[in-house]
Amino acid sequence: MKFLTDMFQKAILHLDLDAFFASVEIMKNSALQGKPVIIGGTGGRGVVASCSYEARRFGIRSAMPVSMALRLCPGAIVLRGDMDEYSRQSKLITNIIEAEAPLFEKASIDEFYLDLTGMDRHFGCWKWSNELRQKIMRESGLPISLGLSVNKLVSKVGAGEAKPNGAKLVENGAEKLFLAPLHVGKIPSIGSQTQQKLALMGVRKVQTLAQIPPRLLEREFGKHGIGLWKKANAIDDSPVVPYHEAKSISTEHTFQTDTIDMRLLTGRLTEMVSFLAFELRGQQKLTSCITVKIRYADFNTCTRQCVIPYTASDRTLLLHAKELFEKLYTRRQLLRLIGVKFSSLVHGHYQLDIFEDTTKEVRLLEQMDRIRKRFGKAAVMKAAAMR
Repeated sequence: MKFLTDMFQKAILHLDLDAFFASVEIMKNSALQGKPVIIGGTGGRGVVASCSYEARRFGIRSAMPVSMALRLCPGAIVLRGDMDEYSRQSKLITNIIEAEAPLFEKASIDEFYLDLTGMDRHFGCWKWSNELRQKIMRESGLPISLGLSVNKLVSKVGAGEAKPNGAKLVENGAEKLFLAPLHVGKIPSIGSQTQQKLALMGVRKVQTLAQIPPRLLEREFGKHGIGLWKKANAIDDSPVVPYHEAKSISTEHTFQTDTIDMRLLTGRLTEMVSFLAFELRGQQKLTSCITVKIRYADFNTCTRQCVIPYTASDRTLLLHAKELFEKLYTRRQLLRLIGVKFSSLVHGHYQLDIFEDTTKEVRLLEQMDRIRKRFGKAAVMKAAAMR
């Protein structure tokens, strides 16, 4: 099958591992095959991080309280999960793609975009994509779905429609026709609040959204409205960004006047951890190593680090950062600098400490991140940081 007739026509492949965390657990333990499996916090206030398709049939979804999920499906098997193992499996698949693909982007721990533009002249994008998918499944033992089209948006939606464990080709020129009958919630970045507002406008299908004048959508949704119109009309010119795994992110602050004020020091530490955690979540990454650095007035510099379970939760990261600071700052002399670094980063959709955070904490951070994205990272912060 020919996908491209023009050598300059884009061909973007989206690969998406199906129910990734749950699939890894099922691969490790075949007794879980065909059963409703939930990955998430095992405490009374835990949150669902992932679940098998058998569990989804009961209405269970990510970010739902585990207690609610068990009311929907009392027989579900709840597992705490293992981010180290999930990261290893993701790395294995990344290595397979890296060895085969001319250009690829790792969008998260379980999603990839590949730019195959021009390959039809030699290999055939559709055939090559399916062969790569089969190789990944054969070497990893995990199910994976794919979507192929002229842009990232349509390919991602296509992969979603192909799930579980399927493949979808959207031919050049058929992008709008493919999206038209779908519910607006199938479009990436259209969350529950936007869906509710669109429903009040009588908009439930992508086709209806595509027909609304862009100015009207801009009036109702601001700049986001133009983006909604473009997506509904299958317009997406975002490039595939070459994969590069950042090793760490860090920040430090030099005080104008050397200080011994513990409230000031703790407040600055809180602010830095909060901002770095926000950056982690924005990049869809998790960290498993925290380093705190201090520099005394005499320029003597000390650092201390600890290894923790993968997370991007403010609460968890701040707890460990404060413990490190207390162990470091023993001389009680004037400080001129304080710094924080998160390292051993991995990609992860699940931006919080998915096995520990409660639903309330998840929603609070989601709201804080939403405000920061709109008004700047300093628009909202913890009281300790404001001091």
